[in-house]
Amino acid sequence: MQDSIKKSNIYDVIGIGIGPFNLGFAALAEEVPEIDALFFEKKPQFDWHPGMMIEGTTLQVPFLADLVSMADVTNRYSFLNYLQEKNRLYRFYFREDFHIPRKEYNHYCRWVTEQLDNCQFHANVKQVELQTLDGEDVYEIVVEDVRTKEEDCYYGRHILMGIGTVPAVPEQLQEALGEKVFHTADYLYKKNICKGAEKVAVIGSGQSAAEVFLDLLEDQPDHGYSLDWYTRSKGFFPMEYSKLGLEHFSPDYTSFFYQLAQEKKDKLLGEQDLLYKGISADTISDIYELLYQRSVGEEEPDIHLQAMSAIKQIKPVGEQWRLYGCQLVSEEEFLVETDVVILGTGYKPTFPEFLMPIHDLIIWDSQGRFSVSEDYKLSMDGIYNNHIFIQNGEIHTHGVGAPDLGLGAHRNAVIINFLAGRDVYPVSQVNVYQSFGTRRQPAFSQ
Repeated sequence: MQDSIKKSNIYDVIGIGIGPFNLGFAALAEEVPEIDALFFEKKPQFDWHPGMMIEGTTLQVPFLADLVSMADVTNRYSFLNYLQEKNRLYRFYFREDFHIPRKEYNHYCRWVTEQLDNCQFHANVKQVELQTLDGEDVYEIVVEDVRTKEEDCYYGRHILMGIGTVPAVPEQLQEALGEKVFHTADYLYKKNICKGAEKVAVIGSGQSAAEVFLDLLEDQPDHGYSLDWYTRSKGFFPMEYSKLGLEHFSPDYTSFFYQLAQEKKDKLLGEQDLLYKGISADTISDIYELLYQRSVGEEEPDIHLQAMSAIKQIKPVGEQWRLYGCQLVSEEEFLVETDVVILGTGYKPTFPEFLMPIHDLIIWDSQGRFSVSEDYKLSMDGIYNNHIFIQNGEIHTHGVGAPDLGLGAHRNAVIINFLAGRDVYPVSQVNVYQSFGTRRQPAFSQ
């Protein structure tokens, strides 16, 4: 990793944030001579969802959804090459499982950052402005060294924004956030609080909530707390993982979705929760097996699962917290008192403070969201040559595949091809068996 770069340089693109998507771009762009790129990350090193790095959890996508393989399987930053470099290839081969541990994925990504000279950590982007430098319009990026608090300016023709999403907590529950009411993103940091509690409640029906519930369930005999799990969903359902269902995470479906009217996109997304918000079948199976074992011999484990139920408010009652809930079908209201509340309420995009100087140049849709072109550029008023590319902030325009690791390399290939002005990486138009729209059929003749 490079410690310092001359600030007089004008880079073709500057990436803000080094998560899997921007790191994948950095790896794919390294061998592209037309693209001079630099990336900033305020953390000290690559660290992917550290608060949810629960032992034994795996990626929900196959290992081919690494940083580069879906765009270039010959790239030296592939996961398979990582395994070979680390003398783990035979172990992976005999394991016969495409879904790799999250811990290993994190280690793989760190291995990539260690070899790239275009990634800077401890670098917090403070401000982005449009400036004219030597007669050329560029973005001026003010970067603070987190360790020394010193600031430097860097210049780029384009920006690649990969800052990720932030924990989403319903507004009516935000007032309760604190030491004992927290989002799953902070679970491992606060797990010890659960160990000393008499009662713990988990709220949410996605993978994160399920993994936290399973981890607490495994530890329950050692600590003796009671354990509740509530979700407003109709049930604790598995994520859609059939072969044809997975084809929704393809460039073909993204292209189909992008062409729809925004009203249809919003309606469709609301009906596709189980494509990207459900629970893996393996996690459900593990939970059920533990529940079954704990109930042997007419034992009644101190566990309560309740779907179709919304938690409307969380209020302090002495040293505890009272949950005000409603069963959405029967419309019965209920109260629950607990010591710890863990919110598996998902994630959402956020508008970063560093973009405020150019906020008014960005074109927003009717709901205050980014307007994004098919090739992932933010629409901007009067700005035609200096683009901001978005990574995982376009689910409302490009569909359910936006946050999917398996489509990250494709998105990066599209952006790299645009910046390079040539087809560096192949972008196929037909990748799946099904057609999402109508296909022109031969004319009928009598």
